[in-house]
Formats: sequence, C-alpha cells, structure tokens
Amino acid sequence: MDLQLAGRRAVITGGSRGIGFAVGEALAAEGAAVALVARSAQDVEERAALLRSKTGAEVIGVAADTGDDASVARMAEVVTERLGGVDILVNNAATTNPGAFPDDALEGEINVKVRGYLRCVRAFAPGMTERGWGRVINIGGLAARQSGSVVGSVRNIAVAAMSKNLADELGPSGINVVTVHPGATRSETFQTNLGDRAEAMGISREDLEAQLAASISIGRVVEPAEVAAVVAFLASPLSVALNGDPVLASGGVKGPIHY
Repeated sequence: MDLQLAGRRAVITGGSRGIGFAVGEALAAEGAAVALVARSAQDVEERAALLRSKTGAEVIGVAADTGDDASVARMAEVVTERLGGVDILVNNAATTNPGAFPDDALEGEINVKVRGYLRCVRAFAPGMTERGWGRVINIGGLAARQSGSVVGSVRNIAVAAMSKNLADELGPSGINVVTVHPGATRSETFQTNLGDRAEAMGISREDLEAQLAASISIGRVVEPAEVAAVVAFLASPLSVALNGDPVLASGGVKGPIHY
C-alpha cells in the first residue's frame, strides 16, 4: 500500500529513541522528509545521521526542550526553514513512566506531555491550515484507561481530551488530530525498566515479561516498529476518516470492552 507520504514533511518530538525514532524511520522509509527533535543535540544528530544512511531520505536532527516556550519557538523556526514547512507533527516527547510517578511530578509532567504537545501544535498548525492539509498524532499511553498511577493517567487523559478539542477545531481546515495509546512496547527504556523491576521482585526478566505477555491479546509485547506502522498510516492522507478519537496500539488488552 502506498501511504502517499513521499514529499511530506514531518517533525517528531522525542525522536531520538524508542517509539519516536521508530516513527521517524517509518516515515522516512515512505519518502517523507523528517526532523527528529530531542533535548540532546548530540543524540539527535547521531540518530538523524543513522536514519539518513538507512533510508536515503532527508532527515535532520534539532535539539529542543518541549517544556519551554522559547525552545519550541526556536525549533519550529529551524525546522520550517530547513524543511520548507511541516505537514505532519508527531508529539512524543515525555518522561518515561517506570511504574508510577510521585504525586509532586504532576505539574512537570503536564508541562511536558500536555502543554508541550500544545506548544508544538500552536507552532506548526498555522502553516498546515494555510496549506489546507495536516496531520497531528499525539502519543498518549494506556494509563489513560488504567489506574495505578495518578500522574500517568491524568497526563494521558489530558492528551486525549486535547486531541479531541483540536480535531474539532482544526478538522474543517484539513488537519486531522489523533491520539495513539501504546501499551507496553519493547523500547530500550522498557527493557531497562523490565530488568530493574524483575530484580526488585526477585524473579527473572523472562518470567516477568511472560506475566506481562499473558495480559496482551497477541501474547507478546509490541515492538516500537509496530506502533510506528500505525502512526505512519495515521500520518497519511489515507487516514482521513480517523479524527479525534484515540487509537490503541497495544497488541490488545485482555478483558475490558470499550465502546
């Protein structure tokens, strides 16, 4: 299937690792020009160079802190100048949740994962509106539908609510906005956290992952590239029928029925 992404221009925050990097690779492989954004200039430049060599696409790295207004504004100027504009925004920059955040982390998490996402939308949506087409994909998380972490649930529910509001506002201008809720995903950070949790519980990494896999319908943990494939479709013109409502890329959570 041709996703019709050749010639499109995408910016991905939190793009130097995990799901963000996998999304960058998926979009670049489809012919899109890609800007990877992360806080570490060295890391994001190295990862951009890796994608250029793997895909042959135009890939740049830009350092920015999405928790800061001025940093996002500078990043948007650099990306727009170097790519000539942005058609696709994938908001992914956030602190990884190793299990539960302390309650006093709420304000910081909202600033990065909710206000940070909104900062980026405000930076790039005017250009999309002017051109009459755009895609915004906001990466949330299954904590939006599960208890266990007040901060984790609040920040991801807020992302979903923001996406729906933006979808209704921007939809008439040709811009679709969707939240993607990944479940457990085999990123580098996931594997590190899995090992730490297994050690704390006094069991093997393999046993802990087997317990986790038993709660997933496909019987295993999803890979970053598999989440990225969903995001790539949502970034394409073919996804026009999806707007506002969240999409789960978890491999299927056993039990609850959401309708």
